[in-house]
Amino acid sequence: MISSVRGEVLSVGLDHVVVEVGGVGFAVQATPATLATLRRGEEARLHTALVVREDSLTLFGFADADARELFGLLQTVSGIGPRLALATLAVLDPDKLRAALVEGNITVLTSVPGIGRKGAERLTLELRDKVTALGATGDAPAVTAPGALRAEVVEALAGLGFPAKQAEQAVDKVLADGDGHTTASVLRAALATLGRKR
Repeated sequence: MISSVRGEVLSVGLDHVVVEVGGVGFAVQATPATLATLRRGEEARLHTALVVREDSLTLFGFADADARELFGLLQTVSGIGPRLALATLAVLDPDKLRAALVEGNITVLTSVPGIGRKGAERLTLELRDKVTALGATGDAPAVTAPGALRAEVVEALAGLGFPAKQAEQAVDKVLADGDGHTTASVLRAALATLGRKR
């Protein structure tokens, strides 16, 4: 099991990134939100899940361990394969997905291409309790120390083309609003703040 990769980003495609690890380029499938944080020539670290099929070995990459756990959990439901699990995480961030499953929100779940009403009902039925349990135990390790988290998010925003000072102000504002943040949640909130300023 390859649980993470770290190395230089060789290229970023529409649905994957190639990361060089020890002289080997690993093609990693990822969501658009994850790919948007990566820049060619820079070092990246992705939490990964290796999916083994008879005719292929496919790596799927995530910005945080929380998304990777949900990716694995989604596939325990009949009819949900790795591609559909990734599509679900591309449309719904982990917090939204978890809330939709716990609340049984069929409308939100059917907004994912490939998931119909029956599939959404099956997801909520099978994952509601598991997601609650995962949320109780799985969220804590995903929270990074404030200093490291701030630097990580500012770096990601700078990589997306925002001026460093603007990025720092946006991140500081988000962090001042409360604690228990994950890198992904702070990045999303900071992007929303910066988007409003433009």
